[in-house]
Amino acid sequence: MRIEELIQKGFLKRIKPNEKMVDKEIKEAEYDIEKARESFGNKDYKWSTIKAYYAMFHASRAVLISYGLKDRRHFAVGMTLEELAKKGKFKLSLIDDFRSGLVAREDADYKGVYFSEVAEHILNIADEFLDEVKKTLKSIQP
Repeated sequence: MRIEELIQKGFLKRIKPNEKMVDKEIKEAEYDIEKARESFGNKDYKWSTIKAYYAMFHASRAVLISYGLKDRRHFAVGMTLEELAKKGKFKLSLIDDFRSGLVAREDADYKGVYFSEVAEHILNIADEFLDEVKKTLKSIQP
């Protein structure tokens, strides 16, 4: 689904890009990744998986906000990132990472299915994802 379709269907809305909101989302992402690390260290793999995904989610929201978009559904974030990647505005390889995190979070949260190996993988890709988003944000002109 294209960005305009997502807007028409109410899954996204246009907003004015807002640096304070972008910074807030990055801070949320940093908080979540730290909590994911702590949880992993405590062998709480379910919570580590969930928090690592939310680090990617909040980092993604920062990207959307910087482009003047606000999500209303989690799936719309991934679809919007994919559209931005097709336009060369977001790293395409990060789309698969986001989707992997979303699936792992849903498995952990809704199905009670989580493992140390998955938690470690999602934590690693969330770290890389956040680093790449920060680089991307530096290149976006408000």
